[in-house]
Amino acid sequence: MMRSEKIKCDVGIMAYNEEANIGQLLSVLLSQKTSNSEISQIIVVASGCTDRTEFIVNNFSKKDRRIRLLTQKKREGKASAVNLFLKQAKGGICILVGGDILPKDNTIENLIEKFSNPKIGMVGGHPIPKNNPKTFMGFTAHFLWGLHHKLSLEYPKCGEIVAFLNIVKRIPQDTPVDEVNIEQIITKEEYKLDYAPKAIVYNKGPDNLKEFLAQRRRNFAGHLFLKKRFKYEASTMKGRRIVFLLFKDLKFNLKEIVWIFAIAILEVTGRILGAYDFYIKKKNPYIWEIAKTTKKMK
Repeated sequence: MMRSEKIKCDVGIMAYNEEANIGQLLSVLLSQKTSNSEISQIIVVASGCTDRTEFIVNNFSKKDRRIRLLTQKKREGKASAVNLFLKQAKGGICILVGGDILPKDNTIENLIEKFSNPKIGMVGGHPIPKNNPKTFMGFTAHFLWGLHHKLSLEYPKCGEIVAFLNIVKRIPQDTPVDEVNIEQIITKEEYKLDYAPKAIVYNKGPDNLKEFLAQRRRNFAGHLFLKKRFKYEASTMKGRRIVFLLFKDLKFNLKEIVWIFAIAILEVTGRILGAYDFYIKKKNPYIWEIAKTTKKMK
């Protein structure tokens, strides 16, 4: 890619009842500080929304023509929404942004600059949770995303916000792990993954055990689906790497050690339930129940 020209990118937001955050997210995207990149389009795919999401997006689109709203009357799963976005993407780079996150004002630029290396095909950002780390669920969110960060520094892992070359025409309609499916397509084309630690996005983890377990259960079942169909395994599925990173710089107090032990039990439980869903129930969670407490960004 020519560094003398701005790299044009299209941003896709897959939204299901995101009225609490969508306005703030669009405002942040419109105010991104870019020097080597240019946001050509911001496409919001609203899937079966029953709240004010579409109304809010329409109001923004009247103020800035780059914002477009695509509506799916029925909720068909995130992969279906992603495919709708991919059909409309025209720029050299596609960026998928979760409807319940908030990027910093230089996040897009920090993602795009990684593509100065022609071998790079996909880049992941750096999620940081807004949860209170003094509570157990807040500590859990910070701990797991901290592990995600450490792992990504050595073995790039994409999630929450991802940028990739516009060479992906579509992903399987029934995939429950869209970002990892895109990883698989990109690496199959012999491009490499990268991680942009300065491309920070703020998110929020579940506030209760029920939503946390449901999230981990679905996630693991989705990875099993991808492994079986495409023989592809994400870096977070390799347990030895995670255990090594966990003990590499171990600096925890007694309370945190107890909490980490509890997190490990919950993670194992989530994986057992995910395996049960996949192998026994033959369930593919490509349309999942939303974790409502993750939508309350402050």
